[in-house]
Amino acid sequence: MVDPPLLPNRVTSLFGIRYPLVQAGMIWNAGWRLASAVSNAGGLGIIGSGSMYPQVLEEHVRKCKAATDRPFAVNIPMLYPAVEEHIATVIAEKVPIVFTSAGNPATWTAKLKDAGITVVHVVASVKFALKAEKAGVDAVVAEGFEAGGHNGREETTTLVLVPMVCDAVQVPVIAAGGIADGRAMLAAMALGADGVQMGSRFVCSEEASSHPDFKRHIVESGEGDTLLTLKELAPVRLMRNAFYEQIKEAYQRCATPDELKQILGRARAKRGMFEGDLEQGELEIGQVAAALKDILPAARIVENVMREFAETQRKVAAFPAGW
Repeated sequence: MVDPPLLPNRVTSLFGIRYPLVQAGMIWNAGWRLASAVSNAGGLGIIGSGSMYPQVLEEHVRKCKAATDRPFAVNIPMLYPAVEEHIATVIAEKVPIVFTSAGNPATWTAKLKDAGITVVHVVASVKFALKAEKAGVDAVVAEGFEAGGHNGREETTTLVLVPMVCDAVQVPVIAAGGIADGRAMLAAMALGADGVQMGSRFVCSEEASSHPDFKRHIVESGEGDTLLTLKELAPVRLMRNAFYEQIKEAYQRCATPDELKQILGRARAKRGMFEGDLEQGELEIGQVAAALKDILPAARIVENVMREFAETQRKVAAFPAGW
């Protein structure tokens, strides 16, 4: 039985969770261990299906069900080659919530909702937030360009994007991109968001399925160590390494999208984030990586974020009237 929401609002009510805090479904990072740990701690855990074969997703969903009696979700990138099989899995396994991304939400939203599934779509612009709402989604994630993935080509920051999306749509809005603590969570909600989604912070959790070397590399990184690139293919934020330098050199000689695709190759993200190749692998992470200094259990992360949220609320409430 799920506890009554501690912070009752549209997001906690929609998902049946305690806190309006969502863990992003990052590829190669977000398996059943992380998702169940976040859900058990009162947030919404998400299984990232974009790096899973269909039978692997089925296994993760079943293990997540066994590890938590609280709501959890699956993130399904619309560009995934076997997206139909992932859709069939979440319907057959009665997954309560699905986050869709990287594609047209109109393709699958109706089918998922007909199966009784709550649908959320990730967007990086007001234009696509409106399209998602028209497609019938129950909420949107407005993700600024500080994020590691799902970045918009317009490079709109979270601070700018979130209030614009909140003003444009009627459905609940979840802010994402550069949010890793309770201070940023309160700021996002002051902008109008009903909740927040955190990815990078949960990559640096004990339960994340990413390679330990990748986690350590993140907490040792500094300001300016991530850059947005590959906009011609799918905008992504990468850590500086030998692979990134290859991409940089390709841009300097005006490489075509086909050449960039050839450099990227196959399984580059798996090689970096899951297998721990810190030089030739693709290391996706958000700009907030520079602020992350420890690897903690997911439950501790949730606890810390909500404590910081409450402390920041009290500080703001103490400001003199009329400021």
